[in-house]
Amino acid sequence: MAQKHNNTLFHGICIPVLLIIIGTIIVNKKYLFHGIVLAFVLSLLKIYRGSRFDIINLINDLVSFRIGSRISLRSDKFQEFELIEKTIINYNSSIYRFALAKENDILGLPIGQHIMVSVTIDGKKVSRPYTPCSSDDERGYFDLLIKSYPTGKVSKYIGEMKIGQTIGVKGPRGQMRYYSGLVKEFGMIAGGTGITPMLQIIRAILKNPEDKTKISLIFANVTEVDILLKDEFDILANKYSNFRIYYVLNNPPSNWTGGVGYVTKEIIKEHCPPPGSDMKLLLCGPPPMITAMKKEIALLGYDTPSLVSKITDQVFIF
Repeated sequence: MAQKHNNTLFHGICIPVLLIIIGTIIVNKKYLFHGIVLAFVLSLLKIYRGSRFDIINLINDLVSFRIGSRISLRSDKFQEFELIEKTIINYNSSIYRFALAKENDILGLPIGQHIMVSVTIDGKKVSRPYTPCSSDDERGYFDLLIKSYPTGKVSKYIGEMKIGQTIGVKGPRGQMRYYSGLVKEFGMIAGGTGITPMLQIIRAILKNPEDKTKISLIFANVTEVDILLKDEFDILANKYSNFRIYYVLNNPPSNWTGGVGYVTKEIIKEHCPPPGSDMKLLLCGPPPMITAMKKEIALLGYDTPSLVSKITDQVFIF
């Protein structure tokens, strides 16, 4: 009990207090005294009232004031965002663009994390995790790349949405938070729309000329038509020497030169970095694929994935 109490004090009070002070310094050092007073008052609320105030949202507001753009995401409640555009990618996948409240607003999602999307189906709220394919470089909107499945509740609902309808969104969620220098090399294995968290990290690395992180991506799909954003990935692979991609198809065309069938340990060994202290292997895809990948990577000596992945893990499953 004592250890649990200490952890509560550390995570619930010490860290938030530090964040408030740092956030105040970011905005304006002359308000440091006010920041300390605010931190003290909120700490008392936390201790004596079990307050539910959200420190992260408070820091977001401080940073938003500093950079001149409001961060739209709230971790404590769903907010409604309107569908303003739909771009069809293939027979069952589209990019859906949702407007933020103001043209200069940003979503405020850290690289590697995801959001929860909530819709109402038959009078009941249903939510699912999604990773936007846009970043905070885009202002006034965010994009979701979604494959609509006939049996998928939320994906089917969004696939049938009309311009002007809304979804509920809150976040951020997730344990991954990429920053330059996190590792020297990423191995990535993605299946279908499992490419979206990889895309976030890939774009963040390649747009930063100072970031020399190497990326080796294995992208598995059923047919060539199913490969999402293939043109973009091919352009990136030709432009950047630190990015490689290898496609694997279950049902390839006759002229296919990539991988065929399922992702095997031989493919992983050839196209991903070997296990090491300065690399991470990222996995995202349908549950059956992830189950199979766990078995394959175990044969190659990678660490056993945690039940809930953490940023410190060698193998991270989104």
